[in-house]
Amino acid sequence: MTKLSSRHLRIVTWNVNSVRARLELIDRFIAEKQPDVLCLQEIKVQTDMFPRKWFEERGFSHHAVHGQRNHHGVATLSRLPLADIDSQNWCDKDDARHIASRLANGIMLHNFYVPAGGDEPDREINPRFAHKLDFLDEMISWSGKVKEPSILVGDLNVAPLETDVWSHKQLLKVVSHTPPETERMEQLMASHDWVDAMRHFVPREEPLYSWWSYRAKNWRTSNRGRRLDHVLVSPTLKDSLAAMSVFDEARDWERPSDHAPVIVDLDPTRT
Repeated sequence: MTKLSSRHLRIVTWNVNSVRARLELIDRFIAEKQPDVLCLQEIKVQTDMFPRKWFEERGFSHHAVHGQRNHHGVATLSRLPLADIDSQNWCDKDDARHIASRLANGIMLHNFYVPAGGDEPDREINPRFAHKLDFLDEMISWSGKVKEPSILVGDLNVAPLETDVWSHKQLLKVVSHTPPETERMEQLMASHDWVDAMRHFVPREEPLYSWWSYRAKNWRTSNRGRRLDHVLVSPTLKDSLAAMSVFDEARDWERPSDHAPVIVDLDPTRT
């Protein structure tokens, strides 16, 4: 993968699986990788209970938070000013799965946490899967109306390519890689001609994962991963993509999230 450079705008997306439970790990990550913008999902805390002061003490003075007690929730923390903070109520669920903000350079940043979808890939018997498909359908409709340069990040809970899962054949009927999900992901990409920032640096033919189940005793040895976390950029921002890395070392830390941070550097001078 491309070597990262501190000269660029560094954006990170990370499903932390409870922000308060992972503060020590987030602290370690910030110290090692020095992100400018940190997009977190599944924060599992109400908006007014989010540890804003803790982030301010580490240089993240600008916050866009949409939280929910014990469930879901997204937060964008930035060293640079954020404006036009907004959130949509997807599928009329009011379940804190999206926060939007405008970066100092004028680019809109959308932070998403798409529903996981439960275990059974059948919308007729699994309301969670139905919710996921409906959510993706709404994203496709919304995305088609995006007119300004934007970045979409988050845990989208879909591994779209065959090389985004450890076994395409074995996972075709497993939620996150079923045809109804991957087809919608393809439609989402086409709706705004989004550029897949991760695959911009890693060829589609090569395996690429960002999530490894807690069930594996040695996740690195088994390497049964999936790429559930994504960074998408508008076509006009493609040339600004400077580097990308999945920081899988964090998956080895004590009491980790099952997701690894995804780091993308952008060079504003290229736009």
